[in-house]
Amino acid sequence: MKLSNTTAQNAFKYNWLLSRIFPYLKPFLGRIILGFLIAIPVGLLDGVVAFFLKPYMDYVVGQKDLVFTLLNHTYTLSFSLMAVSIPFAVIAFAIVQGVLRYLNEYLTDWTSQKITNTIKIELFNKLVYMDTSFYDENSSGAIITRYLTDSDTASSGLVNNIKSFLTSIFGAISLIFVMLYSSWKLAIIGVCVLCIAFIPVALIRKRIKSTSNKNMIIGGNITTNFNETYSGNKVMRAYCLEERQKNIFKDQIWKAFNNNMALVKRAGWMSPIMYLIASCGIAIVLGYGTHLITSGYMTAGSFASFVTSLLLLYKPVKTLGNTLTGLQSIFVAMGRIFELFDLEPNIKDKENASELTDITDSIEFKHVYFSYDGEHSVINNFNLKINKNETIAIVGNSGGGKSTLVNLLPRFYDVTDGSITIDGTDLKNYKIKSLRQNIAMVFQDNFLFSGTIRENILMGNYNATDNELYQAIESAHLEEMISELPNGLDTLLGERGVTLSGGQRQRVAIARAMIKNTPIVILDEATSALDNKSEAVVQKALDNLIKNKTVLVIAHRLSTIKNADRIAVINNGELVELGTHDQLMTINNGHYKTLYNMQFKKQEIAV
Repeated sequence: MKLSNTTAQNAFKYNWLLSRIFPYLKPFLGRIILGFLIAIPVGLLDGVVAFFLKPYMDYVVGQKDLVFTLLNHTYTLSFSLMAVSIPFAVIAFAIVQGVLRYLNEYLTDWTSQKITNTIKIELFNKLVYMDTSFYDENSSGAIITRYLTDSDTASSGLVNNIKSFLTSIFGAISLIFVMLYSSWKLAIIGVCVLCIAFIPVALIRKRIKSTSNKNMIIGGNITTNFNETYSGNKVMRAYCLEERQKNIFKDQIWKAFNNNMALVKRAGWMSPIMYLIASCGIAIVLGYGTHLITSGYMTAGSFASFVTSLLLLYKPVKTLGNTLTGLQSIFVAMGRIFELFDLEPNIKDKENASELTDITDSIEFKHVYFSYDGEHSVINNFNLKINKNETIAIVGNSGGGKSTLVNLLPRFYDVTDGSITIDGTDLKNYKIKSLRQNIAMVFQDNFLFSGTIRENILMGNYNATDNELYQAIESAHLEEMISELPNGLDTLLGERGVTLSGGQRQRVAIARAMIKNTPIVILDEATSALDNKSEAVVQKALDNLIKNKTVLVIAHRLSTIKNADRIAVINNGELVELGTHDQLMTINNGHYKTLYNMQFKKQEIAV
């Protein structure tokens, strides 16, 4: 599945999205609810200033005492007392609101990060078990963007936006209450204006989905460009590709800009339209309010309180509009996240799969076909039986399917047709983990993880004893190299092991394979990238690795081929010849003999 082709089909199925994300919210529900409850008074306190403006204007400015009855008792508040107490009351409420706002922000950030981390961990758990074909089809940038950026947007943004929504809605409610308290007639006008102001938000959601999906693709491409610039920096310099990389990056940046500006052109009018609607409402209120004051239906203090409430209402209304727009972006990201959660690897254990513990007889390829795209076959009707502890050298033309063939054995890919068996049992009937635990692989370009040499070797077997570790180091001819390093086995490697030479990396990989101690070994051109001196040392290490093992070796060196028990010659995915070196050389115009004369004869003369 290509991640760039996904479109968040369920982005508008809000109930479905919330039901899917609820399990991730549930462990933190107490804190989330507490944060939401705190958001309510934070919003309600927005109306305090407007509420106190009415008595301040009517009594303090008008220099009248407030007389009121409560529980059949009459009380009087002097205007002088109110002149002192109302400002202090406003300050006190502001302090309370500030403390509540701080607590709310802390709780929201805490829960958001927890939820985000939970989702990221589960997404990564899905990622590590995806098929090799998934990594073939998708760029590193697309994977990073989808698995990291979308989870940040969806989980942390959801809680933050719901909190902002609650604060804004209750802020609006408190201000509407003050408006009703001041004048229910003017309040009707204000509420109608509020409802009309929300219309633009409903019109923009599909545009947000489209822009968000395009930004996801562009963001993935930008990340891929960074990764390729970093990993391929030597090739870039060797071929003077700096301008090419710069132009690609510039093009991607401007594509992102144009995509975002397309949204701004369509969504940017929301704020001015809402402002215009609010301004029309204020104009109507001013005109009608003046009529109510001159007619004696409303005091100046009530009018001032109402107008202040209406002006203050613009902020939560605008925030609500932005929040609802933000929520739509979040729902799009959530839709993409759950598409990732719903991905299933094509290669997985069958029910009642058995454990592979050893190879007792043979490995057999039976009428094997394989295609990467379902149309063009890379392996065609391949048949080969490999006996226990036999070494098979696989040779053939470039692009003929040699690496593909050995990648089928550990089930990096599954055969399109036919079968591969170990001791007569189809690979698909073994548990994948047990199958791969019985196969050690050494590649042409072995990947070393960030960490120490010790950690990289022990990845082959975390339960290995110190004696087994040092035996693997000795067999891989690593003692001299390790003794020269500042921290020996605990020397930290750079990313991908770049602090080591090619031959050193190969020997660390061989030690990793040795400590795994598996009955099956696959060598995929393990010495082809090395110079003669490095190859000689590595070859000694490989000889130690393959002792008493069943070995498939993709070879390009004559010495390796001659030492094999049999040689399998592959041409365009087909097994065309099989036998020892001497047997194959007797075939006139044979594929192996032609290959030998073209590639291997020079090596023999040099030796």
